[in-house]
Amino acid sequence: MIDNHKLWTKDFVKVCLSSFFLFLSFYIMATALSGYVTDGLGRSESQAGLAMTVFIIAAVLLRPFTGQLMDKFGERKIVFVSLLLFFLFSVAYLGVYSFGMLLLVRFLHGGSFAIGTTSTNTTAISIMPENRKGEGISYFSLFMSLAMVIGPFVGLTITKHGGYNSLFMLCAVFALIAFALGASAKSKSSAKAQESSKAQSELSQNTHTRTKTKLQWSNLFERKVLPIAVSGFVVAFAYSGLVTFMSVFAADRAIDDYASYFFVCFGIMIVLPRPIVGKLLDRVSEHYIVYPSIAVFAIGLFMLSAAHSPLMLLVSGAVIGLGYGALLPCFQTIAVLAAPPHRRGLATATFFILFDLGYGIGSFCLGLIATHYGYTAMYLICGTIVALSSVVYFILHHKRRQSAVTAGNLEQAI
Repeated sequence: MIDNHKLWTKDFVKVCLSSFFLFLSFYIMATALSGYVTDGLGRSESQAGLAMTVFIIAAVLLRPFTGQLMDKFGERKIVFVSLLLFFLFSVAYLGVYSFGMLLLVRFLHGGSFAIGTTSTNTTAISIMPENRKGEGISYFSLFMSLAMVIGPFVGLTITKHGGYNSLFMLCAVFALIAFALGASAKSKSSAKAQESSKAQSELSQNTHTRTKTKLQWSNLFERKVLPIAVSGFVVAFAYSGLVTFMSVFAADRAIDDYASYFFVCFGIMIVLPRPIVGKLLDRVSEHYIVYPSIAVFAIGLFMLSAAHSPLMLLVSGAVIGLGYGALLPCFQTIAVLAAPPHRRGLATATFFILFDLGYGIGSFCLGLIATHYGYTAMYLICGTIVALSSVVYFILHHKRRQSAVTAGNLEQAI
């Protein structure tokens, strides 16, 4: 008999590991790609940035359609196809011989990444027990965080000692592992679909014929997720300055030998409190986690702006990791639970569309600020933006939820 309260099932472990290798391949590539464009293809730094922007544009454009694709073809088929394409486009880097060809591969790679991450996320959520969603999402996002910490180390090491072809081959291997694990994982929804496929097709034919024939806003975005997604956009805007400019900032302060260890401290403080945060999400109001996390994240960025010594750099990394590591899974949980179960894939896509936009726009805008005013000012602004995200969160989510609870209509709170 299936234990409906068990979180760590075989399929949940598979999809967590699939997500880990998917993001590991992404972060390895993201770390080393600028060097490949400038050194391998002889292009400028602005063109290296364009290669990253094209990837994000594809992700933003295609994420909205992931929910529709999963509704039409099923979660498992979309996971299979998207991860297979992600693997094939990872292999395609080995055949790139021009910058134009690289941009094409990056666009296709970004699209498959967007659909793959959204569909695996949706599969993981469907596998989690209903009463352990907060804990489950917290653990699932932990695998993404681990990839974010490990990826830059692996990418820089491989390019230094093995070259770019070795890096592309390694990314392809990790993409293949992600495909093998993700394609073999079964969600609860896919298992139920096998038993009731006839009934479901008849029901959907009667109730959704009109919506399937027309491309509607409601089929691309989950409106109930937009308040928390806008909060995520603001946080991602500030977070982009951390990932994009850390190595340059550390070199500017003559502490670049410790830049990689910054991410070690950052990663450790993401990992350590995650089990506690996950359990708290299922037991207390999200507000008790969000506001302290925003405060800690902002303080860490203010500390980073003043870091002139290795110790200060590493301590700020730990503080930032603690705040950001608690905040992101909390936002994801709010987004998922805001939507009805059959629209949770769309909810996930909506949240990450705005998160991707925040990251992409933030990288460009903060780069301009750093160029004109320096990195101290840039990280001070990042900390201020994170602090102001508490106001955005209060107005768009907390206040609306509080008003709806007072009015006795909890459904409108989200």
